[in-house]
Amino acid sequence: MEDETFSDISGKNISLECQNHSSFCREFTVSSPKVSIGKVMVYTCAVWLVAYTVFFFTENTAVLSSAIIVTLVGMMLHIHFVKVDHESLLIIGSLGIQVSSSYASGREITSFIEMSQIKDIVINEAIYMHQIIYYLCVLLKDPSEPNAVSCVVPLFQSSKPRLNCLVKVYKSCQEILSKCQ
Repeated sequence: MEDETFSDISGKNISLECQNHSSFCREFTVSSPKVSIGKVMVYTCAVWLVAYTVFFFTENTAVLSSAIIVTLVGMMLHIHFVKVDHESLLIIGSLGIQVSSSYASGREITSFIEMSQIKDIVINEAIYMHQIIYYLCVLLKDPSEPNAVSCVVPLFQSSKPRLNCLVKVYKSCQEILSKCQ
């Protein structure tokens, strides 16, 4: 499948890359834009100008040192825990689904759901702020009752792609799931 450009729920560009490894194995990667150096500069300058203004009136050098430390620690925490570069979904027909998130710092979180636990993959809707959004999720079987759903696992939580992107992933996942049943 070809690379296309989509947007997230707030209108920022994201891209979806689809790789066919075999007829029973596909990988979908949603990539978000990189950290903007312009935004980093604006936030840094704003914090430092406020700190300098306070320093100008108080003549306390601890204010400037604190501003530098807070800015650096804030950027490191944002890059390591908040800013997700890309999220991927690997569906393997007979085994299950692997979900991965890669952060800007290089940290990666991966989880795996066995095919025996999966009831279905659906597009669900939710109210987010003042709008209705759609998200792709995996419905997990309830071990005690075979027709019930025990848990809903949302996918692509950080990138929040719009419906047109989700439909493309959904159709491909359903194609693989139908071959396994």
